[in-house]
Amino acid sequence: FASDLNPVACLILKVMLEDIPRHGPGLADALRKAGGEIKAAAERELADLYPKDSDGATPIAYLWARTVRCEAPTCGAEIPLMRSFWLCRKPKRRRALRVQVERATSGPDGPPRVGFEVFEPENDGQVRAGTVTRAKAACLCCGAVLPPERVRAQLFEQRGGADAIFDGRGKRIGGARLTAVVTLKPGEKGRHYRLPVDADYAAVREAQSRLAGILGEWERGGRQEGPCPVPDEPLPPVGTLGFRVQRYGMLQWGDLFTARQKVALTYLGRTSSKYRGKSNLQASIAMVGSRCADYGSSGVIWAQEGEFVAHTFGRQALPIVWDFAEAVQWTNSSGNFEGAVDWVARVIEIWPGSDPGQIQTAEAKEQPLPDQAAEIWFTDPPYYDAIPYSDLSDFFLVWLKRALPDHPLLRDPFDPDNPLSPKTREAVQDETRECNGRVKDRAFFEDTMGDAFAEGRRVLGEDGVGSVVFAHKTTEGWEALLSGMIRGGWTITGSWPIATERPGRLRSQDSAALATSVHLVCRPRPGDAPVGDWADVLRELPRRVGDWMDRLQGEGVRGADLVFACIGPALEIFSRYRQVETAEGREVGLAEYLERVWEVVGRTALEQVLGAAEATARNGVAGALEEDARLTALFLWTLQSTDADAVSGDGDGATENGDDETDDTPRGKPKGYSLIFDVVRRFAQPLGIHLEDWEGRIVETSKGVVRLMEVAERGKQLFGEDGAATVAEWMEHDPSANVQQVLFPEAESAPRKKRARGRGGKALVAGDAELQMPDATTLDRVHAAMLFQASGHSHALRNLLKAEQERGSDFFRFANA
Repeated sequence: FASDLNPVACLILKVMLEDIPRHGPGLADALRKAGGEIKAAAERELADLYPKDSDGATPIAYLWARTVRCEAPTCGAEIPLMRSFWLCRKPKRRRALRVQVERATSGPDGPPRVGFEVFEPENDGQVRAGTVTRAKAACLCCGAVLPPERVRAQLFEQRGGADAIFDGRGKRIGGARLTAVVTLKPGEKGRHYRLPVDADYAAVREAQSRLAGILGEWERGGRQEGPCPVPDEPLPPVGTLGFRVQRYGMLQWGDLFTARQKVALTYLGRTSSKYRGKSNLQASIAMVGSRCADYGSSGVIWAQEGEFVAHTFGRQALPIVWDFAEAVQWTNSSGNFEGAVDWVARVIEIWPGSDPGQIQTAEAKEQPLPDQAAEIWFTDPPYYDAIPYSDLSDFFLVWLKRALPDHPLLRDPFDPDNPLSPKTREAVQDETRECNGRVKDRAFFEDTMGDAFAEGRRVLGEDGVGSVVFAHKTTEGWEALLSGMIRGGWTITGSWPIATERPGRLRSQDSAALATSVHLVCRPRPGDAPVGDWADVLRELPRRVGDWMDRLQGEGVRGADLVFACIGPALEIFSRYRQVETAEGREVGLAEYLERVWEVVGRTALEQVLGAAEATARNGVAGALEEDARLTALFLWTLQSTDADAVSGDGDGATENGDDETDDTPRGKPKGYSLIFDVVRRFAQPLGIHLEDWEGRIVETSKGVVRLMEVAERGKQLFGEDGAATVAEWMEHDPSANVQQVLFPEAESAPRKKRARGRGGKALVAGDAELQMPDATTLDRVHAAMLFQASGHSHALRNLLKAEQERGSDFFRFANA
């Protein structure tokens, strides 16, 4: 038995647990056959919307840019909003657009125009930077910068600006602009890039005309044939987590798609309806349509490094995408219909055989099952306030409703007037919404989770096992979840990190994104559970955490994954009791216990990295390394990556869409390594590390994220102005270099010896030997050695090492660690 409140989740569960077990692997064959029929019909019906080139080449993707007008008094040129002018960045296949400013030919007062040329750059410097950063648009003709409010206002008038605008004669006069067309040529390997031609825009205009006909037919039918063929349901309110498209005029779900994409998706939905009588295929074909929608919106990008169309949801958000890719779904390229069929069919083929299950829409805190009916209770609960599940699922729901009209699962069972997924009863923290007059704050979330876990406790047998999946990386999220579990009557007996995340995804680079989902194993707590003694719990905690860390590290689990995987064994000690009390009779709350858990994990980590003495060091302890060394060691330890060699990539080129509107890091500046502030604080405080003392020196904090500054950024601190200039020059020559954890390897130092002198032949520092910091710490001196080595200053490095040998063992002990 499976249930969910969300209609899209319920439909997926139905296919997995009802349709596939009932019809077996033969369902995959039937789906492939039906997919071939649908593709052939679509190619015939939509051929004029995707014309082949005159030389026989086949377009596989159209690259678009939204546009605005420069508002400088003497300009008025059209600004294509582009993140980058690169088309392909493969090492041996580099293509880009060269910008050409064309002055007006229709009179002295006409605005200039931007033209493009496809070329093969010899180096990165030949490709100019993009035109848009954080919603500010730079004019290519006059250099004026259009502020974010004006960019938003202009795009709002275009309802997002994803469609080209034509005059009465069919000439494009505004809106989205084609920047390039990606093609495949018969008998030639690789992708080719060409500039758009009139036939490309004619096909777009034909798509707009056909879409108008579809909508007109629906209007003339008195809207009796069901919902509007193009999703007209409203997008969530402005301010919804992860959603920023509304401020650009995209107010309905249909606004996220171009006219041609709408025609294609509408056609797929109508063609799929021919299979409604075949219950075994109906929902599977709808799943194929969902994948096509994911790859067929104006929110996808052209991935330059791999030359493929990425999908809309590279992360759990719906940001503005300035320049986007429109896939041709009937070709054998990324984002195509046949690939979507293949993905769904492959799932069907490898799904293990089982008896058919039963699916029902239900709230987690009101399960339609009798007491003690299950042997296993398994759930993947919401992650606190991290993801707007129901809002994101509406992207798929609006198309699924049209492919599967009147499907009993695709509705809100609590509000028949709601055309979208249920929001009111959803168990998330979202203080912009209310449930029964109560704001959905942290207390609401914890109470709802407590009710849900109590319900799970009710339906599970006394000797049953529960498993709860969680992958949220803030301690607040964990505390909210664990509070609900303990209040719901559970004892946590273990926590197993399962590698579930794709290696190499952008979300995981240079940050502590989890490579695993932690599965908390739990059992019903007996009703006669005893009261625990606080002192006994604290004595047992370090041993349990240390044993578990040793075991998991032996299996390749590292960093943040290891931190959160230690919570299960730690919680087993606490949750086996109905409550824990001090010797004076004071009840100890979960929050107080978790503070001790984070402290023990931090101390155990420091003991492994720096030794037992450092794990217990406080300010003033003789021989202890300074706070910045301990902070850096913990930071880098937490950022270690879990070994996940067994986890393959998505295989279809999944990537993450950038959101230039909210990118606070200036382009070209090293981003360093980052951790959530709450995680850093939880480690730092009990270990005597004062974060505020190191702000701007080794860490920077912004918007709840702590960034460990790159070694190369510390040149001015360590060596003064001249030294900073030399470090900057070195980084300029070698922008890919990263010396954060590099010290002494010959392979790193040898190639750079030729750059031993700075600008004008200056040495790195006066006398080529000393740091210009009277209060330099051990970490400062290790960083100085890294920079001496990396920039080829061997004499300064030798002098520094000699001085450290005379000073004591701290430098070498820390460097080795």
